[in-house]
Amino acid sequence: MTPPAASRTLVIAEAGINHNGSLSLARELVDAARSAGADIVKFQTFKATRVVSRFADKAAYQKLRTDANESQLDMVRRWELDAAAHQDLVAHARAVGIEFLSSPFDLESVDFLVRELGCRRLKIPSGEITNGPLLLEAGRARVPLILSTGMSELEEVRAALGLLAFGMCEDGVPSDDRVAGVFDSPQGQDALARLVTLLHCTTEYPAPLPDVHLRAMSTLRETFQLPVGYSDHTVGGVVPIGAVALGAVVIEKHLTLDRTLPGPDQQGSLEPDEFKAMVDDIRAIEAALGDAGKRVTASEAKNLPIARKSLVAARPIQRGEPFSESNITAKRPGGGISPMQYWHWLGKVADRDFEEDEAIN
Repeated sequence: MTPPAASRTLVIAEAGINHNGSLSLARELVDAARSAGADIVKFQTFKATRVVSRFADKAAYQKLRTDANESQLDMVRRWELDAAAHQDLVAHARAVGIEFLSSPFDLESVDFLVRELGCRRLKIPSGEITNGPLLLEAGRARVPLILSTGMSELEEVRAALGLLAFGMCEDGVPSDDRVAGVFDSPQGQDALARLVTLLHCTTEYPAPLPDVHLRAMSTLRETFQLPVGYSDHTVGGVVPIGAVALGAVVIEKHLTLDRTLPGPDQQGSLEPDEFKAMVDDIRAIEAALGDAGKRVTASEAKNLPIARKSLVAARPIQRGEPFSESNITAKRPGGGISPMQYWHWLGKVADRDFEEDEAIN
């Protein structure tokens, strides 16, 4: 049986915090994502004081691209979009024809995105993969979830999936035994299969190519029997193409209007024309992937007689002369006796005369 053709990859334009707290810039990012061919434009939803303590330090890449003397809390405050801005972006995305998505970083944001904004799915960022309360709340939302797995080991992914499954299937307080029981149950596995997609990810900005390990997508897919995609932080748009070739069902890539804008994620993002080129390449590789059947295609069938060979007379052959290595050979065109039958014809006797290059029949 021929496997089905490759499905369409879901492309997420990660606007993230590249709006720098400006609603007008965020709206432009929505427009750019739509024009570039993305299926989804994704932002980040949080209340800074619920996410970052006043003692939290910045990441090294954040210090390089923002004021090194500024605290992480003050930095994150500048990227916060209020409820009205979110509602505006949802309406704008709907008007231009692209799905709005966001990553919640606190419990209240999960509820806000699902209950108030009506988001049809959520993206759980890599940094929240050990945030048990948020995972439980996301599971209880019972909407499709995209779980990014940057900075994690397989057991941490398993633990996160266990809490998501528990939230989807059970009420009450999770315990290790209850979570494990739900994760291993047919009900839990069915809920995960219906609602969860995993993303392989390397959480560094930009991510070094030797640290990408695209083959880990196969490990995630085989270990958890879930669809797997890829969230990319490398420079350029090449690695996502490789991920699609390896079966990624989702590609997430940062989008910026201008890499020279301030902000820690701008330099590792694609500008709109680059993002469009990446999407075009993804669609091209999807078309090329096709299905797993090996057969003569319609476009190449006409070339068979031109490219293949048939058995022909290597020199004039007289009637009654045995066919031998000296008087028959393989030459184009095809369509006659296949050279795979060469040895079968050696020793047979010619029943008529053949001129040089005449097909043996």
